[in-house]
Amino acid sequence: MTSEIISVGTELLLGSIINTDAAVLSERLASLGISCYRQTVVGDNEERLTEVLEEALKRVDIVFLSGGLGPTEDDLTKETVAKVMGLKLTEDAGSRKAIEEFFRKRGKTPTDNNWKQALVPEGAKVVENPEGTAPGIIVEKDGKRVILMPGPPNEFVPMLNNSITPYLREISDSVIYSQTVKICGVGESAVESAILDIIDNQDDPTVATYAKTGEVHIRVTSKAADEKTAKKTVKPVIKELKRRFGVYIYATDDDITLEQSIIDMLKVNDLTMTVAESCTGGMLASRLVGVPGASDVFKAGFITYSNKSKRKLLGVRGSTLDKFGAVSSKTAAEMAKGASSVAKAQVAVSITGIAGPDGGTDKKPVGLVYICCFLRGKSEVREYHFSGNRNKVRESAVAAALTLLRQTVLEDFSRKEFGDLSEK
Repeated sequence: MTSEIISVGTELLLGSIINTDAAVLSERLASLGISCYRQTVVGDNEERLTEVLEEALKRVDIVFLSGGLGPTEDDLTKETVAKVMGLKLTEDAGSRKAIEEFFRKRGKTPTDNNWKQALVPEGAKVVENPEGTAPGIIVEKDGKRVILMPGPPNEFVPMLNNSITPYLREISDSVIYSQTVKICGVGESAVESAILDIIDNQDDPTVATYAKTGEVHIRVTSKAADEKTAKKTVKPVIKELKRRFGVYIYATDDDITLEQSIIDMLKVNDLTMTVAESCTGGMLASRLVGVPGASDVFKAGFITYSNKSKRKLLGVRGSTLDKFGAVSSKTAAEMAKGASSVAKAQVAVSITGIAGPDGGTDKKPVGLVYICCFLRGKSEVREYHFSGNRNKVRESAVAAALTLLRQTVLEDFSRKEFGDLSEK
C-alpha cells in the first residue's frame, strides 16, 4: 500500500510555520507498513492544489492532506478534493451539531462562515475533531482513498492517534517495525565500515546509519505481516550489532537519550556530578537537567566565562591562566577538579574552548576545545578540534563532553577498555 502527503498552507511555504504534521504522519505510516512515496507542500491555491492532488492520485493508493479545512475563503482543501473526485458537498448533521457544541461550551456564537466546515463530500466518512471545528474526512472512490485532516498540530495529532491510525490498521496488510541502536564515541565512517558486510547483504531486515551530533544511530527495520514476526526478524541483527560495538552502545530504545543513559548510570553507581562550562555557557547542564530525575545526581553547574570567575568560583590558579591560557588542558583540569571540590560531587566535567567566530589564533584556532572529566582524584583531559559555526562548535563540545563522561564512568566501574573504534 502506497501513499503521499500533501501539506496545504501558504504559511508553510513562507516558513512562518514548521511542518511538523508531515513528520509525525510519515513516522506513523512507516510503523503501519504503508510506504510514503512523496511529500508536497502547496499554498492556498485551488489550481496548484488540484494539479498536485491529481498527480498523487495517479501514483498511490492513499493521499493524505493536512490543512486548509478552516472557515475562511482561502481554506480550499475540501472543496478542491470534492471537485477532483467528482463529488458534491453536502452538510453533515453531526458536524454541524459538533460545531454548535464547540462554540456553546466556550460561550461564543459561530459566524456564518463556520458552517462551511460542516460541508463534506457526499458519501465520505466523517472523523470527529473534539479539539476544533473542522472534522476529518475520509473519501473512498475507485480504489483510491483521500484522507483530510486539520492542520493545527493540537488537532492533527489527536485525530491521527485516535481515529486515523485505527482506520489505517484495518486496511493495511503489513507492519514495519524498527529498532535503533544508538552509539557514541565512534565516528559515522568507522561505524559504517564495521557493518559494511551487513549493509551489502541486507534484504529483510534493512540496516541504515544516521549521523547525529556526536552520535551515530543504526536503524534496523523489518516489514512483515505482524509485529511479532518483524521483531523476530530484527532480533538477531540487533544481537550482532551489540557484539560488534559493545560498550559504545548506550541504548537500543528510541526513547533513551545519551544524557538519560548517563543519569541512569550515575544513579546505579551512586555517583553525584557537577559541570563547569566556559564556551558552552550552560548547554551541558541544560541537557543533563532536562532528564527527569536528574536532581538525584546533579548537584550544581558553574558557568565561568571569564578568567576572574574561573579563579573565584573554581579555584583555577592565576599562574595557570597566565602561562597556559583559559583554553588549555591545564585550565580544563583545574576547572573540573575545582568544581568537584566546591559542589562536593564525585564526578565533574569541564569545557573550555574557542567557539568563534572571533578569538582564534594560529596556535589556538576557532573550534579548539578542551574537555576534562574528573573522577576519584583522576583527571582525563581531551583536546578536540570542531568545525562549523559558533553554535555547531558548542553543540559538538557538549556531545563530546557527554561521551567522555560516559566512557570515564564505564571504565572506572566495569574496567572495560575502549578499543580501536574510539575517537580518542
